[in-house]
Amino acid sequence: MNDDPQAFWDESVYGLSQVDKQAWLLNQLNLLSAHHRCHCHAYQTLCSAAGVGETAARYDEILPLAVRLFKHLKLASIEDDEVFKTLTSSGTGGAKSHIVLDRNTAAMQSKALVKIMQSWMGRARLPMLLVEQPSLVANRQGFSARGAGALGLSFLGRDHCYALDDSMQPNWPAIEAFAERYRDQPVLIFGFTFMLWQCLLEPLAERGISLPLSHALIFHSGGWKKLTHLAVSHADFNQRCREHLGSAQVHNFYGMAEQTGSIFVSCEHGHLHAPRYADVIIRHRQTMQPMAIGEMGLIQVFSALAHSYPGHSIVTEDLGIWLGDDDCLCGRKGRYFQVLGREQNTEVRGCSDTFN
Repeated sequence: MNDDPQAFWDESVYGLSQVDKQAWLLNQLNLLSAHHRCHCHAYQTLCSAAGVGETAARYDEILPLAVRLFKHLKLASIEDDEVFKTLTSSGTGGAKSHIVLDRNTAAMQSKALVKIMQSWMGRARLPMLLVEQPSLVANRQGFSARGAGALGLSFLGRDHCYALDDSMQPNWPAIEAFAERYRDQPVLIFGFTFMLWQCLLEPLAERGISLPLSHALIFHSGGWKKLTHLAVSHADFNQRCREHLGSAQVHNFYGMAEQTGSIFVSCEHGHLHAPRYADVIIRHRQTMQPMAIGEMGLIQVFSALAHSYPGHSIVTEDLGIWLGDDDCLCGRKGRYFQVLGREQNTEVRGCSDTFN
């Protein structure tokens, strides 16, 4: 899909200005639109019904597929015998999305995830504590989004320790042995937000103990809806991490099964940043018109990595605000934004919201 495949990976993840990134990514998105028109009958039908043009001059001219369409339509641009794995994502009690990946798409998404995360944590593979069950990633052919996320990030670490047993309770001997082994050393901790809170931070608080990890790098994602109901803010969450997991650097990230690999990581100022391979715009909740900087609306996400299915332009059910381009105080170039939560009266969904 690219004139120079290697150049796709050689550029800095956050090194392009928004103007340059937008020109590059728009070309990739137009190529993907043409590809999916040819290879996915359902996508071709949707494009025809919407009356969209063959080539978009701006992001907002690319047909946005509602994320819930993946729950109700088979959206694939490959034949059945080309399916390498299928990701599933569902809301509590809701229908499941099925995201089909061929080997090439799965490899691209994994490589992008690694490139993005290495830009935040460096290339060294750190000892890793996963707030997960070891059995979660046992089936590598049919993954939940939660399993895919845990497995994808596990490649960035070493000497993996799974913090939970199969009943989702803390495995205290394993946790304490990991913490003692890597006392005062850099470590990587990953967990989906609600599970990290409920299954590790709260039990640590109840015990009144902190782990001796003074150089922890924490990444978490998803599940804020449940924490909102518990009146837990981002600041509360980060403070609890620092109280019980050492002098930690805490990074939230935003992503979804429908665009695996294209994740948006928060910087030290709490802003989510679009990587080279992806971008966002904000649309009005009723008119779907694109919104300006500082205005709230529905988040539309774009990805250059969705080749086996038409997931390159998706309007989510999440509310957000476009904060700016190229001028975040952290120094990273490109677009940055904030997620405010889910639009009211939409179906609850998310990687960790499926755990009760």
